[in-house]
Amino acid sequence: MQRKRVLITGAAGFLGSHLCDRFIKENYHVIGMDNLITGDLKNIEHLFKLENFEFYNCDVSKFVHVPGELNYILHFASPASPIDYLKIPIQTLKVGSLGTHNLLGLAKAKQARILVASTSEVYGDPLVHPQNEDYWGNVNPIGPRGVYDEAKRFQEAITMAYHTYHGLETRIVRIFNTYGPRMRLNDGRVLPAFIGQALRGEDLTMFGDGSQTRSFCYVDDLVEGIYRLLLSDYHLPVNIGNPDEITIKEFGEEILKLTGANQKLISKPLPVDDPKQRKPDITRAKEILGWQPKVNRSEGLKITYEYFKNLPKEILFDSRHKFE
Repeated sequence: MQRKRVLITGAAGFLGSHLCDRFIKENYHVIGMDNLITGDLKNIEHLFKLENFEFYNCDVSKFVHVPGELNYILHFASPASPIDYLKIPIQTLKVGSLGTHNLLGLAKAKQARILVASTSEVYGDPLVHPQNEDYWGNVNPIGPRGVYDEAKRFQEAITMAYHTYHGLETRIVRIFNTYGPRMRLNDGRVLPAFIGQALRGEDLTMFGDGSQTRSFCYVDDLVEGIYRLLLSDYHLPVNIGNPDEITIKEFGEEILKLTGANQKLISKPLPVDDPKQRKPDITRAKEILGWQPKVNRSEGLKITYEYFKNLPKEILFDSRHKFE
């Protein structure tokens, strides 16, 4: 039987590479696509020897062409961490708008089902807690985070427009904080920042008094939710995340305990528009997909810590970033 073909954009990134692994495991022919502005080929180099994997170095904001049949498209191309989208704001807006438009057009031409990766950031600094999919959000469109938040909100809007106007089969996943192996150590997100600081013997930097909350989902759980959503019949947005909420201060203390570090938590000023609370309402995912996270935070953190601990020392101690 001929393998089904799936295009995964952002394939060399953290989430994209794990999705490539999953679809290879499910016996799909996987076409990975990435312009490598934030992705890293090391994340997928283990797949290059496989006959059912191919890779295109391509910027989906400019043009997308894939020869042959396509059954599914997963659009995960986008900077996703503050350190990235604050440094490349125009590219972030382009991949959410022009890139999404190009991929929706490709899906229409190929009669493929497309799943787009949205984010909990569409809820902004939420006034509703926990956040469910019917909440419209509290977003500052001209603040520093607006380039990412509004790119994703537009992405959802144009995806729904293609669904209603063209009858395209579309899926929208709203991803909450996710962690696991292959995260970039210096991408500005709290988990790799804390672990990196602990491993380097530095004090852990939290912003504000650390009372803001996050909910961390292990990457394998997230991938399972995305896989189920793609194959479901549901076209409205679905939250995928872990509702186990924790304050940043408590999380920092967990990292210190996990790593056995002797450092302390220090405070820096809170960034503009930093969300004070993050917790997904996953009722819809439970009811429609039969999905809920299985990996608890202590288990997932041990795996992630081992990954970071085994990185080459030059990566651990290199605080530079490719955009600096």
